[in-house]
Amino acid sequence: MAAPKDSPSPNPLDFTTGMVLPTLNEDGSRHWINPRPSNGRFLTRRRAVAIGLIALFTMLPHVTINDKPAILLDLVARRFTFFGLTLLPNDTLLLALFLVCSFLSIFFITAIFGRVWCGWACPQTVYMEFVYRPIQRFFDGTPGRANKGSFVGSPLARGLKYLTFLAISCFLAHTFLAYFVGVDKLRVWVTQSPFDHPTPFFVMLFVVVAMMVDFAFFREQICMVACPYGRFQSVLLDRFSWIVAYDKTRGEPRGKGKATADVSLNVIQDARRGDCVDCNWCVATCPTGIDIRNGLQMECIHCTQCIDACDSVMTKLGRATGLIRYASQAELSGDVARGAFKLRPRLVIYPAIVTLLLSLGISILLFRGPLSVSVSRSRGVTFSQLPGGVITNPLSIKVINRRETQGNYHLIASPRRQGAAGHLMFPAETANFVLNGGEARLINTVVEADLASFVNGSMPITISVVDDTGATVAERMYNLQGPMQRFDKAGPPAQDKKADDGDADHPKDGSSPEKEEHSK
Repeated sequence: MAAPKDSPSPNPLDFTTGMVLPTLNEDGSRHWINPRPSNGRFLTRRRAVAIGLIALFTMLPHVTINDKPAILLDLVARRFTFFGLTLLPNDTLLLALFLVCSFLSIFFITAIFGRVWCGWACPQTVYMEFVYRPIQRFFDGTPGRANKGSFVGSPLARGLKYLTFLAISCFLAHTFLAYFVGVDKLRVWVTQSPFDHPTPFFVMLFVVVAMMVDFAFFREQICMVACPYGRFQSVLLDRFSWIVAYDKTRGEPRGKGKATADVSLNVIQDARRGDCVDCNWCVATCPTGIDIRNGLQMECIHCTQCIDACDSVMTKLGRATGLIRYASQAELSGDVARGAFKLRPRLVIYPAIVTLLLSLGISILLFRGPLSVSVSRSRGVTFSQLPGGVITNPLSIKVINRRETQGNYHLIASPRRQGAAGHLMFPAETANFVLNGGEARLINTVVEADLASFVNGSMPITISVVDDTGATVAERMYNLQGPMQRFDKAGPPAQDKKADDGDADHPKDGSSPEKEEHSK
């Protein structure tokens, strides 16, 4: 439908016209967002942070600490290395504590500074805004600016753009894989023929394609559709959290006219203009295509580009900056002074929980031994009784060597109950074993004990692992199972129940039927 003749001409920077979503047009087609960069103090700081994070992400897999990679997440071997500390499969508690502390730290930062993680440190934002979009502007031109020469925007430029995207995606994919397989193994994967290692090759190919699709096509929809963090902000933020916000009190009503600080009651209200001149630069520079003037939105990643854009316009117009700024909802409503900080319960609870969990994790690290031992009952029968009154229990003992060197070890079983009689031992073929550094082994064995050592069908023991010097390096408690004892071996056997009931074959006076018949 054609627009009415008296309707104002559309603003070339108004990207919200004819859209139902920032990335969706009214006809259902994809609206490609090409934000216009806005130079300013926040962009300069974000660029410095991004360069540092990219350098750290690229160099970290090549850094070694104690002859180990700084970070190696070996999912196949289930060994996670963090700055010289290796977590083994049975260290799930430490890994869980680390993840919970990480999430709570992000929640704490969000409660103070809003979604500063999304706009400043998230890898999706860092690489999208400081790697891929600058490359795109080099080949396609900068939105809102005239292209110089015939190369920019040409088919050749677009082809070179995607080739460059592919090269960057390959580099990112291989750097990402280095965190999971190590640079040495990754170097072998890259240099060998794909026919020599088809599975690793397809893994590399899949990651490259995923990077290419993400940064070249899916882009900001990761933040708006796939990432759940924006949907959590309603519970992570409060009225005193600092967010990127538009000051409606100062900016409304919008218009091109001159702003007035004081308006007489005799003047029509529409004659008053706020500081917002409705230039739409805040929309044109937003990487997710939203209008910050509509208030706090899920799609806002707090990248501060709208702040730099608005400040530049206010400076040109000779007005005070800060129409769009970091502010809390309480500040915008006038409940607190500008820039005020209020201590809330969540700002105390989050650090307290993180401190408690970190203390627990450090305690576990300090008191864990060189070996990790777990004992469980093997499948099958609970126990077996051999001739001579020997009871055997099948056990599965998992031993993990936390040391980096090889060690010789021996299993010893000892009773925990004082005065327990009889022998207690492992078979010689399973009692001695050798473990390499970091090796995990499952030992299926049996432990033998005398029947006389069991009380009420149970015998508590201690299973110890000693090294070749005789020092005990690990201990675990276990209860052996055996037959239930029906009477105390020191006393007489219990009388039969029939005797107590006065059976006809056993009279209560104790006389036998034969004697009674003889007397008759």
